[in-house]
Amino acid sequence: MTDPVEHSGSTTAIGPNTTGGALAEPGVPVIRSINWGGLRTLYIKEVRRFFKVQLQTVWAPAMTTLLFLVIFTVATGGKRPVEIGGSVVPFADFLAPGLIVMGMLQNAFANSSFSLLVGKIQGTVVDYLMPPLSTGELLAGMVGGAVTRAVCVGLAVFIAMQFWPGVHLVPRHPLAIIWFGLLGAVFLSFIGVLTSMWAEKFDHAAAVQNFLIAPLTLLSGTFYSVDLLSPAFRIFSQFNPFFYIISGFRYGFLLNADSNILFGGAVVLALDIVMGLVCYTLLRRGWRLKN
Repeated sequence: MTDPVEHSGSTTAIGPNTTGGALAEPGVPVIRSINWGGLRTLYIKEVRRFFKVQLQTVWAPAMTTLLFLVIFTVATGGKRPVEIGGSVVPFADFLAPGLIVMGMLQNAFANSSFSLLVGKIQGTVVDYLMPPLSTGELLAGMVGGAVTRAVCVGLAVFIAMQFWPGVHLVPRHPLAIIWFGLLGAVFLSFIGVLTSMWAEKFDHAAAVQNFLIAPLTLLSGTFYSVDLLSPAFRIFSQFNPFFYIISGFRYGFLLNADSNILFGGAVVLALDIVMGLVCYTLLRRGWRLKN
């Protein structure tokens, strides 16, 4: 029952669908700007999801990355010089920054490629699509969680490397570290979201990881200077976006790089914008999610 009230000579019922009640008129948005509460909730959900199994999602990748450092420095000699950007640096100092950002990129992809895919497989993808979140808020929440995991892995590897003999990691250009580290993680997060929408089973996501992400990461100059490559392979590196991310991140520690830092930074930013627009458009259409 609703209580009638007199207003301008007419009787109006005060109910839940009128402006005098708890909700707005039908068709009138209640949340008129960014749904900060919903965005924060989704972000916390994404972070808690990987942090509950942090032994698998943070510490295990960090340990794997450290094993690369141990094996390569022991096998080749940590003080073997590497020429980069006209300067000679110890191999361990050259290798360490590339390993850090490599771990960040792979884990950013792993986190975002799991979000929607597990919902599709378990039939709970509606939990992402039904809440009052805009497409941009949904995308920001998933990407934010993936970037957070990447940062956690990067920090864990960085701290552990401080105790490995022969490695001298000193941040000399923090802006380059933040720029290439975060934008690189965002780039891989967008690729993960696309994979999560496209894939129908875990094998599909694993195929993208094993046949696209891993080869491009390993062939991006992480373990070697591209100046040592033949001209053909050097040209291939110029078209590998991972090369610019790793080279720019390494510049933040060594102040030397295989590529032009300003050009590489612009390339990574442009790729993030393009991938963000692609993800936003497909997610808004519900591509392979609402069928």
